Amino acid sequence: MSNAKSQANLTGLADELGIIRAQMADLKNRESDIRTVLINSGVHTLEDEQFRAVVVESMRTTIDWKTVAAKLKPSRQLVTAHTSENEVISIRVNARRGI
Repeated sequence: MSNAKSQANLTGLADELGIIRAQMADLKNRESDIRTVLINSGVHTLEDEQFRAVVVESMRTTIDWKTVAAKLKPSRQLVTAHTSENEVISIRVNARRGI
């Protein structure tokens, strides 16, 4: 297939991709706003007509493997010294059953 022919098959795709990415950015911003409202509301479960949103609080443990890997044969104490816990808040959204 010639380059000119394949170019013709791609007409409009760059614009469409740009529009989709702009829409995705708008949607991500709206999602962030909604997440903030739900987290700050103090409500843990919110049921609407089609979806249920559940605010989930949990702890996340993270090991600094870069630091651990820099040492040879790390001891348990070394791993523990480079392990941290951080509170994580997430929202799970599921389709409601029986709609």
